[in-house]
Amino acid sequence: MQLIFSKRSGKYDKMEVFRDGVLVESIECPKQGIIPHDMVHYIVEHTLHKRGFVGRVLAGEAVSFRMEAESESDGVERLVEVFQADGWSGWTSSPTDMLDLYQVTCSARQCEPLALQADDIDAVRKRILEITEQWQSIPVGKSLALSFERRHPASQI
Repeated sequence: MQLIFSKRSGKYDKMEVFRDGVLVESIECPKQGIIPHDMVHYIVEHTLHKRGFVGRVLAGEAVSFRMEAESESDGVERLVEVFQADGWSGWTSSPTDMLDLYQVTCSARQCEPLALQADDIDAVRKRILEITEQWQSIPVGKSLALSFERRHPASQI
């Protein structure tokens, strides 16, 4: 599966889902001052090998699905929220602070947290910063393609 994020003018960017080279779905991604929410999902899931939104889409669920409770994907969603909060504050929170916030967030949402270490946070943040740099360098009207099956770098289209 390939996710193609297109940078657009206005309030929304766009994510398209391709399976076997065929466009199967697309969704608008509200701009949030950092990389798109679903791009954060991709990075968390791809880096940690966890099943969340992107993994569920890969398994055949619709991009527009309303997520039913599922332990691992619920834990991924809470972690994505923690990384987004870190992004909005400049990507500078310590891994320990992020793990603490993750535990609080999971507890507040009655969600089983993923087993994570500081090294996991560092690995995800490193990949977020790499893709953020790529995303920021892309002009409006261009796209960034990310493959979910294989572990190789993002490419510009």
